[in-house]
Amino acid sequence: MKNDTPQELNPDQQIGRLIDQVMSSSLTDEQYRKKMQRRKEVQDKRIAEAVPEKGLIIVNTGNGKGKTTAALGMVLRSLGHGYKVAIIQFIKGSWEPSEKRVFSYWEDQIEFHAMGEGFTWETQDRDRDLDKASAAWEKSLEYIRNPDFQLVLLDEINIALKMAYLPVEDVLAGLAQKPANKHVILTGRGAPPALIERADLVTEMTLVKHPFRDQGVKAQPGIEY
Repeated sequence: MKNDTPQELNPDQQIGRLIDQVMSSSLTDEQYRKKMQRRKEVQDKRIAEAVPEKGLIIVNTGNGKGKTTAALGMVLRSLGHGYKVAIIQFIKGSWEPSEKRVFSYWEDQIEFHAMGEGFTWETQDRDRDLDKASAAWEKSLEYIRNPDFQLVLLDEINIALKMAYLPVEDVLAGLAQKPANKHVILTGRGAPPALIERADLVTEMTLVKHPFRDQGVKAQPGIEY
């Protein structure tokens, strides 16, 4: 079986091979320097060929913790750049999260709408859940279409899609209406395949251990809310 030459490998494969090689303790200092120099050349070439900017559709999904937390990190970055941001919560609306209080310091840049009434097992009313999800989506469309907002976070919308509270076709059609430079983040477990296919960036959080599941530890301030 022939070995792939560097020219036959894509940039990610080239960088992966270089990392494997530099982890070898048998390299001399000069060999290490040359490997790192080659890695820099590959990375610099990728950056030079990259598109300057593009509005992204970002999906954070999976059973692990951290989907909303990661999205809020992007919100914080956008606020730091002076961008306007909108957050629409589809499920966790019965909470008064600490994030909402913190983001009030940027009240001239951020719009925060908690439009759900809690998790579906709390409401126990499918018709009401459908109405709330529909209202949250209509509010989301206002910000998706609005060119003044650089980032829109649709928190837990994936759960609304999974529970069939919203048709995925409607959401995809709405995302197609966003301005070219706008970023939209959709969080929640169970993101449908059609949304994953449409997205530009998809991260799946994998659950390895969780204090509630494994130890019976309740949600704690500063960690879960």
